Amino acid sequence: MESEQCHSRFGRPLVTFAGEDLGHGRDRQGRLDSVVLPGLTLTLQVGERVALLGQSGSGKSTLLVELRARLGRQAAWCPQHHGLVPTLAVYHNIFMGRLPEHSTLAGLWNLIRPLARPWREVGELCALLGLEGLERRPVGQLSGGQRQRVAIGRALYQGRDLFLGDEPVASVDPHQALRLLALIDERHTTSVVALHQRELALTHFDRVWGLRDGRLVINATASELTLADLDALYPDAEAPVSSLGEEALPAMPGPEALPCARGRP
Repeated sequence: MESEQCHSRFGRPLVTFAGEDLGHGRDRQGRLDSVVLPGLTLTLQVGERVALLGQSGSGKSTLLVELRARLGRQAAWCPQHHGLVPTLAVYHNIFMGRLPEHSTLAGLWNLIRPLARPWREVGELCALLGLEGLERRPVGQLSGGQRQRVAIGRALYQGRDLFLGDEPVASVDPHQALRLLALIDERHTTSVVALHQRELALTHFDRVWGLRDGRLVINATASELTLADLDALYPDAEAPVSSLGEEALPAMPGPEALPCARGRP
């Protein structure tokens, strides 16, 4: 299912795949050792909010990693398994989003005594993320949902125009997910977010990319799609399950009960 009509209202193409194979590893001749997404044709444009759906193993992470490689420092990155340092405080983990902007000496000093401006900036971000008062707490002492918010905070702190997230709201309840996605929207002009909450894909995104068995089978505006269309991406289950293996979260309200999405009636 494909529709490119809405692309005209967005900006220039950021990344284009024209019948390309995506996968892992390369041999001496530059050929992929393992092809995950064969013959992918796809374009991401400036200003798009894209929900990326599909079962575990369908190629979502492979696509996000390739987008990250091609976009480089244009994109903030929030990985599926957080990539946090458990022994460091919330503050330090979020600060690492801008670590390359500081000298080695400043970075070392910041470990001992937080720099005034970053401390204030991270504190303001923690308040928005529901982490106020936890800045000095080691990440290893936080809950799964709190760690996920720290990972989002680190990505937001990078201050990039684009956001790439591999299931960044998988470990939080539906109401927190709505708040976090709104915060991501406020701070980024373009985003590609892998999800397992189909309702959010229809209500909070302009476009949906759906992967099944290593193939792009949905590339359409959210307003064109229904939950039944998205169900076809998950033939082996009644509903998609988080690949993080978290405990079941409260049910997400249907699309009609959620705030009106960008571009949806």
